[in-house]
Amino acid sequence: MATLVCFHAHPDDEAIATGGTIARAAAEGHRVVLVVATNGEHGEVPDDLEPGETLVDRRRAETDASARELGIETVFWLGYHDSGMTGWEQNADPDSFLRAPTEDAAGRLATILRDVDADVLTVYDWHGNYGHPDHIKVHEVGHAAARAVPRVRVLEATINRDVVVTMMQRAIEEGLTLPSEDGEEFDPNGPADDGNPFGMPEAELTLAVDVSGYIDQKRASIRCHRSQVTDQSFFLEMPDDAFVAMFGTEWYIERDVEPPMRTGWLFD
Repeated sequence: MATLVCFHAHPDDEAIATGGTIARAAAEGHRVVLVVATNGEHGEVPDDLEPGETLVDRRRAETDASARELGIETVFWLGYHDSGMTGWEQNADPDSFLRAPTEDAAGRLATILRDVDADVLTVYDWHGNYGHPDHIKVHEVGHAAARAVPRVRVLEATINRDVVVTMMQRAIEEGLTLPSEDGEEFDPNGPADDGNPFGMPEAELTLAVDVSGYIDQKRASIRCHRSQVTDQSFFLEMPDDAFVAMFGTEWYIERDVEPPMRTGWLFD
């Protein structure tokens, strides 16, 4: 059996981007470790926080619940502050993940990779799927850590833009309310946070992982992150067949593998 380390930027990212892969790996007997770079301070603040409870407390508890749903053995927190979206004043926070020296953050991650005897590490694609500064930093830090622990195989979790476009059109036809920001409907072909389109085109992907058998665990994991209502509501309101169609496959890019995309498994 192997050890899979999934490196994510914020609490709840693990559920959406790699939740099915994690659940499948755990079900097959592999060890799964989650590393979260930031505390998610700049997520949505729910109105039901208990006296003395902070958003960080809530999001860590939600992540622990998500880990139990998915079968994650251990959760590590690097402890950096959430950097916020591109252009936010939080980008300048000296304690933010964005401002952390890459070699320092990579050193922390590399120590974890060695300690857990990692075989596979997941990060994000080159622009963090949608341009969030912390996601881009995960890409950079993850690859730097893997260079220090060269036995680790790196896979970049990404989003198949072609599938998203198809599913968004289907949602419109079925009358679903699409996610929006500032009153504008989400357009996967439009500029995301860094000005690039959402995800990656299928022609640039190398691996499609079938996780349709673990869709219940993935949805339960997303549901654990209840504080982030706007982020999760669209996914949880989707009809079951639409949810399976959009999230029953998870996509990856492996730098040393040339397209076209194949359907397979991380441990083939």
